[in-house]
Amino acid sequence: MKAHDQQTQEMVTRARRELYRAFAVLDSESDVRGFLLDLCTPAEIEAMADRWRVVPLLKQGVPYREIHDRTGVSVTTVGRVARFLESGNGGYEAVYAKLYDS
Repeated sequence: MKAHDQQTQEMVTRARRELYRAFAVLDSESDVRGFLLDLCTPAEIEAMADRWRVVPLLKQGVPYREIHDRTGVSVTTVGRVARFLESGNGGYEAVYAKLYDS
């Protein structure tokens, strides 16, 4: 790996950590909303909302096609979310538990 590639990777890693920290310091739904509206395009927010919208349905065991029919979210996206619920990084599970298992 070239030196500048390594430096670029370190900058990307640092920037990602700063982004994670930025979310971690937000105290309210309105703070998160404002941050996301400033940070993301409407299409990016819609894509994230679509992914999150299918999580409770998958947790309830609703079939992919039915989730698509109910939400309009593509079967491909539903499958992607299901894959990450099953063997991702635990993010969906952690947030779901905090919101719905309490």
